[in-house]
Amino acid sequence: MTTWPLLLETLPRVQREQLFALADERLFPSGSRLFDEGGTADRFWLIRSGEVALDVYVPGRQAQVVETLGPRQQLGWSWIFPPYRWHLGARAVGPVRTWEFRAAEVRELCAGDPEFGYELMLRCAALIADRLQATRLRLLDLYAPYGSGRS
Repeated sequence: MTTWPLLLETLPRVQREQLFALADERLFPSGSRLFDEGGTADRFWLIRSGEVALDVYVPGRQAQVVETLGPRQQLGWSWIFPPYRWHLGARAVGPVRTWEFRAAEVRELCAGDPEFGYELMLRCAALIADRLQATRLRLLDLYAPYGSGRS
């Protein structure tokens, strides 16, 4: 799973400082909802401590957890693409400490500094690719016939 070294440790220092000038520290109590599927994706987070369960709405059932993120991971990428709606929901498994970034401010920074925008989007694209690959592997575990020879 991709972790924030991709964002924090590989983003050039000056650009990292630009990004963190926009950060706010946030604490989410255990059990709190960070966002709901279909809601406005107007921010993202870097998890400092704790765990966040990503879930999907299933009619007639409780939300089903599809992934759990922890320290050093980025939470949220729906803020990048219009119409800026969350594809999943998120709940704090225990107390969660984060750095929070307001999407509009980060998009404005990206538009005003194309080099920064390119570097940030490369890292976010890698995050998205990594999460899609993890989902693919989970689906193979669930649905591939036993002994199918896939590895």
